[in-house]
Amino acid sequence: MEQLGHKKWGFQGNQELNASSISVRGVLNQLMANRNKDDQRSTIPLGRADPTMFPSYRTTSSAADAVADAVQSFQFNCYPPTVGVADARRAVAEHISKDLPYQLSADDVYLTVGCTQAIEIVVSVLARPGANILLPRPGYPQYEARVRCSNLEARHFDLMPEKGWEVDLDSVEALVDENTVAMVIINPSNPCGNVFTYQHLKKIAETARKLGIFVISDEVYGHLAFGSNPFVPMGVFGSIVPVLTLGSLSKRWIVPGWRLGWIVTTDPNGIFQESGFVESLRSYLDITSDPPTVIQGALTQILEKTKEDFYSKILNILREDANLLYEGIKEIPCLTCPHKPEGSMVVMVKLNLSLLEGVTDDVDFCMKLAKEESVIILPGITVGLKNWLRITFAIEHSSLEDALGRIKAFYYRHAKNK
Repeated sequence: MEQLGHKKWGFQGNQELNASSISVRGVLNQLMANRNKDDQRSTIPLGRADPTMFPSYRTTSSAADAVADAVQSFQFNCYPPTVGVADARRAVAEHISKDLPYQLSADDVYLTVGCTQAIEIVVSVLARPGANILLPRPGYPQYEARVRCSNLEARHFDLMPEKGWEVDLDSVEALVDENTVAMVIINPSNPCGNVFTYQHLKKIAETARKLGIFVISDEVYGHLAFGSNPFVPMGVFGSIVPVLTLGSLSKRWIVPGWRLGWIVTTDPNGIFQESGFVESLRSYLDITSDPPTVIQGALTQILEKTKEDFYSKILNILREDANLLYEGIKEIPCLTCPHKPEGSMVVMVKLNLSLLEGVTDDVDFCMKLAKEESVIILPGITVGLKNWLRITFAIEHSSLEDALGRIKAFYYRHAKNK
């Protein structure tokens, strides 16, 4: 149709992008918009693992000093190398090697704009016609969205709540065919809050090797383990199967806004190099954006000078908050937590709709809770499990107590047979 003497416009939105854009941020924005503006109470954010607004979760002063030193040196105002500043890459290699039975080099490390860009880069490099990738369910929705945008096929293996959210390795084997390129694990887990044991990680490695696929290990919550299972990096098993390790400063140092992450080829047998994966990774980095040079310049000092007492303090706070949430949920009849959180900053909680009047599903529960109680919780469908909830416990202790009280009041207001 012609209008005002010219042809119809030749552009439109990308509908495939719209269909794949389910995100934590998008869902939380909808929940925030549904709050009662007349509620004078503060909003309690249990939906997003970003505790930076809370004094208990302030980053270490040595990290802030490192950034100030980098800025004042005037050496990091330039564009960085596409793979990252050499000293920063070397520092990451040394930092990760402390937990491995072999030594990494700077050439194994590629710096990214947070772990989100690391996901984008890896998925884009793997994308080819007909290829598929195995994702955990529940999982982190950024993988799902990026896979769809890249025209990869996502196939989902289950995490088993009755077994502490371990990977169902039988379902992994059933999903793999000649076009499967990799499987993703997240450890410590977002959204489940579990930490895989050494034995289970070894089984994952052996299964992946047998199937001829490599493992993408998302360790953005690396070392944030405060239960009975210690954190074991998947790279420990790099001699069994090639492992691509993703990580960042965001969670352990509580600085998600600094946007500094990494991709590490934990692969002592050099399979990534031989396959051409590393060459494609470097080519992709040539056409994408870089993390801020000044943060790269601060990275060595951050990794080398952060003291153990900072790490211990954060773990103690997380452990206390996780215990408070786990015990508090027991007092809310419509909620069940099948596995006490042992790591990360989040946990999955099952919703029993049969005990509630006028609540249709997890999304409806979260929308009504936001409106009536100004408490924000992420619906489980966002991470792949309908009628579950993902709850963040990394907030001030007093705020978490307040939130549990509000959720309990919400339950009794909507309970059947009151």
